[in-house]
Amino acid sequence: MFQFTRAQTTTLPKAAGLSPTRRERALLAADLQDLSWRRRATPALVALVLVVVADLVTGRESYLAPLMVVVPSLAALTLRPMELLVVCLVGFGALIGLSHYDQVTDLNNGQFLFGAVVSYLVLSVFSAWVARIRMRRAAAFAAVSSVAEAAQRALLRLPGPAVGPLRLAVRYASAADAARIGGDLYSVLETPNGTRVLVGDVRGKGLGAVQTAAVVLGAFREAAYDESGLLSVAARVEASVERHVPDGEFTTALFAEFRRPGAVELLHYGHVPPIMVGRDGAVTVLEASEPWVPLGLSRMATGEPQSMETVFGPDDVLVLCTDGVIEAKHHRSGEFYPLADRVGPLVREAAKSAAELEAAVGRLYGDLLEHTGGELGDDALLLLISRTDLERG
Repeated sequence: MFQFTRAQTTTLPKAAGLSPTRRERALLAADLQDLSWRRRATPALVALVLVVVADLVTGRESYLAPLMVVVPSLAALTLRPMELLVVCLVGFGALIGLSHYDQVTDLNNGQFLFGAVVSYLVLSVFSAWVARIRMRRAAAFAAVSSVAEAAQRALLRLPGPAVGPLRLAVRYASAADAARIGGDLYSVLETPNGTRVLVGDVRGKGLGAVQTAAVVLGAFREAAYDESGLLSVAARVEASVERHVPDGEFTTALFAEFRRPGAVELLHYGHVPPIMVGRDGAVTVLEASEPWVPLGLSRMATGEPQSMETVFGPDDVLVLCTDGVIEAKHHRSGEFYPLADRVGPLVREAAKSAAELEAAVGRLYGDLLEHTGGELGDDALLLLISRTDLERG
């Protein structure tokens, strides 16, 4: 086991990499434009009706028509400028109609009507300008959000459903933050030295986490082809992190190598231990006897990391994940998601085919969302692996 020692220490971007349809959807969702015109106009129209009803119910002794100014104010929150002006025109007609009903159009009460009309018209024009500004800012937000998603997709380079002798099924979900960028990472590569897998979780979020993830993935993609052993691959990645990542930042990681049929070599760097699920749903948590510190913290420890090898048969499924899965809290009780207790029945017999494996990861991800009430508080990665290079008995 290692021992710790003190260490010494204006222009909107174009969302390249995403289709115009995805960029348009990002904009619509950012400004509620994915809702129908009727649904977006409902708040303003309901306010209009309420003012009319209140004025009619209270009779001619009360003049409530000036309250119609709430209509353009609400419309500015959800409608486009031209849509807003249409709704405001309806509201203006209601204002004039109520004024006639309340008999405030004669010379004695004309000043009330004049003030109400001027206030309504000025506020309508101002609200249209506010709606225009709102839509421009929503467009800027959607562009930044789309660029962030495109950057992360380019960084991850999603593998296909099969790499070498492995079948893969993946669910990757970023937490619902503004930029949709997280620090979870993974890569699966077929190399002359076997199929190699990396799953990692960068501390923190945002651009800093993405930069660190880029360093880790770039180093892994180079070392996985060059180095003959898994320990050497991890050492190359660690060296790159020490050179290019600021002190104090770290990444938990799990390295896996599938070189010999029927076996997998694992190397833990402070990451969530993988789970092996047998054909009958039996669960084995593959804890390391001597886990190593996360990438970026090796100077704080003495000794060397040690890998472990375990059986990985044709009916087994290897479940890899990040902290966002096991630390997902129940929407009522706040308890962490019990992955080891739930994964067996959800993944059993998933090694039969690619379709079964994909269905299994869908069930597991759905169970995770049900646990949290439909929303994740952190980035979450689920990677299920089965093998195709062995005959099943």
